[in-house]
Amino acid sequence: MSETAAVYVKVDANDKKLAEAILHSLGVTPSSLIQMLYKQVIWKHAIPFDVSLPSKPIATGGMTEEEIAELVKEGLDSAKERTYTVEEMDALLRKR
Repeated sequence: MSETAAVYVKVDANDKKLAEAILHSLGVTPSSLIQMLYKQVIWKHAIPFDVSLPSKPIATGGMTEEEIAELVKEGLDSAKERTYTVEEMDALLRKR
């Protein structure tokens, strides 16, 4: 077996919690995920996923009043249809 080395990373505590819950449901440890990522970087000679700025603003400061109103309307409409957990809403907002 080859020699191993430690990688230390600081991440947002909430992001860590949410990501590790997903990894646990997939049966993957954080260490295994990082090992897979490093292998993909080596094989592809690149980051194995798209790294770009979002096409839509991620803060209301960069949005028009119309965009904010539409986002609020979507939220109200969806709230009428279903109740979301904090984690679900956070995930939905991150997709924007």
